[in-house]
Amino acid sequence: MSDTQFPRLGAEVIKGATRFAVFTTGKRACQVRLIDDSGEVRATHPLTTRGSGIFEATLPGVGPGTLYDFVLDERRLPDPYARFLPHGVHGPAMVVTPEHEWRHGDGVTLAAAARIIYELHVGTFTPEGTYAAATRRLPALVDLGVTAVELMPVASFAGRWGWGYDGVAHFAPHAPYGTPAELRAFVDRAHGHGLAVVLDVVYNHFGPAGNYLSAFSADYFTSEIRNAWGDALDFRHPAVRRYVLDNARMWLTEYRFDGLRLDATHAIADPSDRHIVAELAELAHGLTPQKFLVAEDERNDPMLVRELGVDAQWADDFHHVAHVTATGERDGYYASYAPGAATIAETIRRGWLYEGQVYPATGKARGKPAAGLPAESLVYCLQNHDQVGNRAFGDRLWQAAGAEGMRAARALAAVLLFLPMTPMLFMGEEWAATTPFQYFTDHEPELGKLLSRGRREEFKTFKAFSGPAARERIPDPQAPETFQRSRLEWRERELQPHASMLALYKKLIALRRTDPVLRATTRDRLEAEGNGSLLIVRRWSDAGERVLVANLGPAAVAPDVALRALGGRRTLLRTEDGAGHMLPGWTAVIAGAEGEP
Repeated sequence: MSDTQFPRLGAEVIKGATRFAVFTTGKRACQVRLIDDSGEVRATHPLTTRGSGIFEATLPGVGPGTLYDFVLDERRLPDPYARFLPHGVHGPAMVVTPEHEWRHGDGVTLAAAARIIYELHVGTFTPEGTYAAATRRLPALVDLGVTAVELMPVASFAGRWGWGYDGVAHFAPHAPYGTPAELRAFVDRAHGHGLAVVLDVVYNHFGPAGNYLSAFSADYFTSEIRNAWGDALDFRHPAVRRYVLDNARMWLTEYRFDGLRLDATHAIADPSDRHIVAELAELAHGLTPQKFLVAEDERNDPMLVRELGVDAQWADDFHHVAHVTATGERDGYYASYAPGAATIAETIRRGWLYEGQVYPATGKARGKPAAGLPAESLVYCLQNHDQVGNRAFGDRLWQAAGAEGMRAARALAAVLLFLPMTPMLFMGEEWAATTPFQYFTDHEPELGKLLSRGRREEFKTFKAFSGPAARERIPDPQAPETFQRSRLEWRERELQPHASMLALYKKLIALRRTDPVLRATTRDRLEAEGNGSLLIVRRWSDAGERVLVANLGPAAVAPDVALRALGGRRTLLRTEDGAGHMLPGWTAVIAGAEGEP
């Protein structure tokens, strides 16, 4: 459908009036109801058909702040294109305008090699859990040295709190976090600090409560294609493609996000001649300033970059091998990864570990070679919302690694930030936060019971939770305290050993951003080798050579071995105090060639 056939849907303020429009099929009567603050209907107006499933009406004198909903064949329905739902996903929408007094330009354009991403969840990043409170913490992220902030999904979902991946009203920022104006102010202030802002969006499924799209048209979903969440979006239908493309355009233009992170692109089933992800990439790259896309995808398939046009994709194999090396865990998908420096080195050389081998977790071949992909197109991390939050207790890497966990996390941080791949940190990682990040929801009681039961059953194949009594210890996602305990404790940053971890992260990021060798991102000037617990990574450019030597185990490396690895180079940074070429357990050293700056 063209723009003329398929105009902007929802409520649009135009010249002293508001135009209301819906797309619906198989309906005989469509109306818009205007609602007062007490919830009473103050007026009802018919929508006139324009053909092709479009119904609309322009109402003079109706402006921002007006509450409304739609009535289709006498059924009251929230607007699936609502720009704000102040009373939740089941309540009336509010007419809002995209106008905003932008103070800091159209956005921040970062060179791909300069991206250092910081992922955060608005609801638990601060005690208040709001956009405004997160805005006040932006100077701390600037001081840390990251260059891009990634927000977990903010599209409206059922309940007061959740991770955001159960979004159902994708055009409406989640009301408990604040207003659309406050979200725009967050983005604008981040730009004022020189930070790019990325938004996590979910186009592979809808949440289990509050999805009214199918009530407007059965064409939005198809039973022919199913995923883990039920019927899939039918991307063969123009209305579905417009829903997703319009949504992405809104975030990138009306809110001025600098990029989008696409959730679970492996679960976006699109049999169309042109994949919707390719259209999203074309949209993002065609804007001024140009925007970028990051895909989360479990397939290890370089076609996302080469064919679909995304700028970067998550490469979780690095996380997995680092995790099993630090923790020794081999449950679930971790059984597919051998711990140790050799596996880490192999992953670094390849970009990801699995490039066509049989993946033990599924018994099927997984991945294709990443040879030729730019380093910056691979996103590496030690923690993210999935890898922390999908643990039974939401514990972080340093906690899961046991007695040597703090040292292990420090050494692995040096590895992550030394590599040319795009690094991503998860909120609180930089100071080894003690607060967990657990799985939390706020659904209505009956659905909540199903989710709570399902959450615990997910762990029955894990040795520690093989019995029902053990699984009962797993926090109930519906319990308010599960959400409350996941909020960061910012005062920890000033206490030891957290202050020391924060200082290390700042040094590592500063070195990455200022060192003439580490600023480069070429993978063809990278070597990695591992033997036992000893990992050696070399990087070089026209400016010189840098080497990282990491002891990724508890036993000290013999001084002569460390000396040969470092080759007399000048030490630029150590993760633990020490002198000379002593390399105690869980220690990393970054060194430069002798005589170089």
